[in-house]
Amino acid sequence: MKLSIYPQLAINSIRKNKRLYIPYILTCSGMIMMFYIMAFLAKGKAIENMAGANFIYLVLNLGCIVIGVFSLIFLFYTNSFLIRRRKKEFGLYNILGMGKPNLAIVLICESVTITIISLVIGLFFGILFSKFAELVMVNILKLDADFSFTIEWTAVKITITLFAVIFLLLLINTLRQIRLSEPIEMLRSENAGEKPPKSNILLAVLGVAILAGAYYIAVTIKEPLTALLLFFVAVVMVIAATYMLFIAGSVSVCKALQKNKNYYYKTNHFVSTSSMIYRMKRNGAGLASICILCTMVLVMLSSTICLYTGAENSINTSYPRDILIETASQEMSIIENTQPIVEKKALQAAEAAKQTPQNILDYHCAQYIAKVDGNKINTHNDLTDCELAFIISVDDYNKITGNQETLADDEVMIYRSKNKKFKEPKIVIQNTNTYKVKKVLPEFITNNIDGMNVLSSLYIVVNDIESFIKPVETLADFKGDRAIYFRHYYGYDLECDDNEQIEIFNQLLSNINTTFTDNDNLDTTRCYSRADERAGFYDIFGSLFFLGILLGIVFIFAAVLIIYYKQISEGYEDQSRFEIMQKVGMDKKEIRKSINSQVLTVFFLPLAMSAVHLGFAFPMIYKMLILFGITDLKFLILITLACFALFALFYILVYKITSKAYYSIVINAKKE
Repeated sequence: MKLSIYPQLAINSIRKNKRLYIPYILTCSGMIMMFYIMAFLAKGKAIENMAGANFIYLVLNLGCIVIGVFSLIFLFYTNSFLIRRRKKEFGLYNILGMGKPNLAIVLICESVTITIISLVIGLFFGILFSKFAELVMVNILKLDADFSFTIEWTAVKITITLFAVIFLLLLINTLRQIRLSEPIEMLRSENAGEKPPKSNILLAVLGVAILAGAYYIAVTIKEPLTALLLFFVAVVMVIAATYMLFIAGSVSVCKALQKNKNYYYKTNHFVSTSSMIYRMKRNGAGLASICILCTMVLVMLSSTICLYTGAENSINTSYPRDILIETASQEMSIIENTQPIVEKKALQAAEAAKQTPQNILDYHCAQYIAKVDGNKINTHNDLTDCELAFIISVDDYNKITGNQETLADDEVMIYRSKNKKFKEPKIVIQNTNTYKVKKVLPEFITNNIDGMNVLSSLYIVVNDIESFIKPVETLADFKGDRAIYFRHYYGYDLECDDNEQIEIFNQLLSNINTTFTDNDNLDTTRCYSRADERAGFYDIFGSLFFLGILLGIVFIFAAVLIIYYKQISEGYEDQSRFEIMQKVGMDKKEIRKSINSQVLTVFFLPLAMSAVHLGFAFPMIYKMLILFGITDLKFLILITLACFALFALFYILVYKITSKAYYSIVINAKKE
């Protein structure tokens, strides 16, 4: 054969199978576009001068890795639909005299053509939308926008290299399948696997056990840090169990429907159930993939939206005043000696900027790491399953809150952060001193100075701090240091914009550092500015939110394509069945009812299962969000429900479109 005929055959094959190849090329182009945009942002200079640039670049590079790995897996998955559909054509070419080496050349020409088209389209739209993505990102991060248009050539090279390798691997896999297949086998490939699979009870039971284990982990974890550590373990377990249940369970469901005479022996159910049961192994894997992608989208979008929209509340919780100074030492006398100096420096910084401090916060506390076991509160030498206990005098509490509480020497008031409840009527400190709990406080100034604080806080308001901490004073912590620490917090609000607040903060920071640099007895003196920390919060939350949006788009795109190819491939497989049904008297209306029955029977299973996954994952997601200072449970529930409702509407729209594609194939069997 002349070499010039191979490219012509390749182009004709693509044109003839445009119903399959156009979505495939769009898929490849979409993945290339998304990867280039992520690489453009990761290699660009739009954020290099901002304070949190290193973290954002880390997130963006992580996004590149996720999209790159997902592209490899997903394109192999979608390519398998093409190969299965095309094997009959390849077998026919082989029987008509075209040898496998000739077929290989045609496939190489097809692969090169698709690679070039996909790269051109993907890079064109990637470059076109890269600036828009950058503007969206800087807007989310609350930065100043630069409207100059640039092409990041490093990102272009990385994108071309990665996807050239992916397309090469796809080609090698296709050539391998053709080489190992016989012509007759390829001609019958579309009917392969037509024997009804047996119900695999062991696989189904194993899937239920693994899923139950994952759900148990999700709903029983109490500590946010533990939730973070076990999250990926639970994710892997859910993915494995989902595949097991959909593959083994879907067969059992169809067989149960077949045994139900009232359901099975109806025109619109008989054909659909009979055809589904013959391909449930592949069908189950496809449905499991859709379910996992749906769950990933819902978890990612709900959590990142909640993070970003709750950022301001998290900032206000972590930094209760515009300016805050924290002084810490193991000796209370040192705190008392430095307190007047700290207050003087703080007031001088505000007065120098002609600002009057307002809403002043000023109190002392003792702190140690404790474990709460029922009503027993003891020091703890392990950072797991522990809390930071803060002991505050009732006088300071009244000064902060404006209340007029009184306490006897044997009475306390208690507040626990991170939505933990304390229900005991008494507490026992170090198994020695017992105190009555006069009141459980509904709220307090938590002072989670670190917005990523992994420990819960326990605030105990007492009449006299010194007598309360005596059982703890001589004890050591897990490092061997003294367990008890003393802290003083001093802060105030300002009536000026963020830039002026940051200037005051910088001046205060300079004054504090100069004053206490050589003070060996003072362990720490830290200054915080809500305005200065706000940028860091939005760097973290904004970059995660932006990554969530991009990956959400990628996963939604993937789910839609899997649904589409599933409908298309099954439509071609069912052509002959529905053609026979039309010949024996089934009209188009009955065919449409049968199609709706078939699609509805399995199509909404992934959505329903993803809702169950999301429901059980919710407690774990909430625990992890607590690490970021997001404690508003009602807000998270509202965001999650809104995301699910919008996604369900989108899912229904996809169902409408793909069911029409399936119907158009099976109803026009003769034309095909």
